[in-house]
Amino acid sequence: MNYSKRSMGELNGAEVTEYTFTNNNGMSFSSMNYGCIITKIIVPDREGNKENVVLGFETLEEYRENKGPYLGAIVGRVAGRIRGGQFELNGKEYRLNTNTPPNHLHGGNVGWSEVVFESAIVEEDDSIGIRYTYHSPDGEEGYPGNFEITVDYLLTNENELVLTYHGKTDQETPVTVTNHSYFNLSGNNKRDITEHELIADIDRYLELGEGFIPTGKMVHTENTPFDFAEGKLLKEGINNNYEQNRIVGDGYDHPLIFSEGGSHSAILRDKESGREMSLITNQPAVVLYTGNQLEDHYRFNGVSSRKYLGVCLETQGLPDAINHPEFPSVVLKPEETYHAETKLKFRVTE
Repeated sequence: MNYSKRSMGELNGAEVTEYTFTNNNGMSFSSMNYGCIITKIIVPDREGNKENVVLGFETLEEYRENKGPYLGAIVGRVAGRIRGGQFELNGKEYRLNTNTPPNHLHGGNVGWSEVVFESAIVEEDDSIGIRYTYHSPDGEEGYPGNFEITVDYLLTNENELVLTYHGKTDQETPVTVTNHSYFNLSGNNKRDITEHELIADIDRYLELGEGFIPTGKMVHTENTPFDFAEGKLLKEGINNNYEQNRIVGDGYDHPLIFSEGGSHSAILRDKESGREMSLITNQPAVVLYTGNQLEDHYRFNGVSSRKYLGVCLETQGLPDAINHPEFPSVVLKPEETYHAETKLKFRVTE
């Protein structure tokens, strides 16, 4: 196992570095300390062709100029939307920056997706990767408490990429962190993701209302386009008249809730390439987003962007949970440690 690094430039006096890690099988991933962005994941198809399976830009400038997709980045302090950019905690009302008026999205105007993290190489017996750390000060984007976040990306010789997040706060604060990578298992963006199949251990999804904000209603997936228990092609949620698929731009942009007592897992497959990615997490939900809002002026690794070119599987707490006491809490207390983990394992099928 080995690694290399290259300079991507400077931002506000801090050097931005891209690190590339390779395991003994030749699988590799690359990541920048700017926003903890995963820029590449290189895995073979069934013919042995090693190609990139995430959307990414080539330069720091492109990431800085095209922030909207949150391409490959960490999002926090709270992933997802918060209604009205406000919440109440311990009798006090907090107002956050509303970067998608009137709501708050993915941490605000300058969320963790746009800061430069401290970084250190991590080498263990059968894994190698990077540890990112950042101090989020009290009041950043309106959030209470000083928050210390640690992000680990570790690559194993089992072709696993393990994403782990730890955090501590000195005041009660909401937190749920995720990675916003767009996967395309065709390799090098040769095809869109409409023919990708998803199998997922979920039994409910969150109904969305105006502004893609959860209404609070958890809908059972049976007999809906959200029933992935036996597997479903993503195009089935794109090419139908189901209202929840229509209101997000013809596709998915929904929190899927893992079955209680289940495996908290999902499998994404591309039959033509033979690539398969399995996901296991300790989080209660995964936001399935099929790139419905991707704009055509982007270029990802030389390929012009378009709707459905990538799919996100954002493992996290439920969006807007801070305003829904019936949802599992995302409030972290000073005596607690935030811990979230998602394991991505890549393989090929015949």
